[in-house]
Parts: sequence; C-alpha cells; structure tokens
Amino acid sequence: MAGTKNGGKAAAKTNKTKYGADFYARIGAIGGKKGHSGGFAQNRELARIAGARGGRVSRRSKKTS
Repeated sequence: MAGTKNGGKAAAKTNKTKYGADFYARIGAIGGKKGHSGGFAQNRELARIAGARGGRVSRRSKKTS
C-alpha cells in the first residue's frame, strides 16, 4: 500500500516501533541543524540580482525565419 494515506500511517507506526516514539522529532532536528541560514537569506541584493538574471533567460528556442 505504498503511496496511500493508510500506507503512510502504517509506515509511521513501524518507524515509531522500530526507532522509538521520538523518531520524527529526531530526524527533524537533524535537518534543522544542517541549515545555517546562508546564501540568499544573508544577502537580499544578491538574491535580487540573481533573480533578475534568471528571469531574463528564455527557455524557448530562438525563432528562425
């Protein structure tokens, strides 16, 4: 039943049984500790420039006449 709501509940139950009731809290904490708020979060002007550059790039092929 992978990919269904009931399958997800069964998987969550299995994970909690095998790895402890705090399984999801622990893996969430690991993900939270990996982030360091770097990149565009620190430099909004750089984010604006990069977004403008990306917006100018066309994904359509050039029309040849």
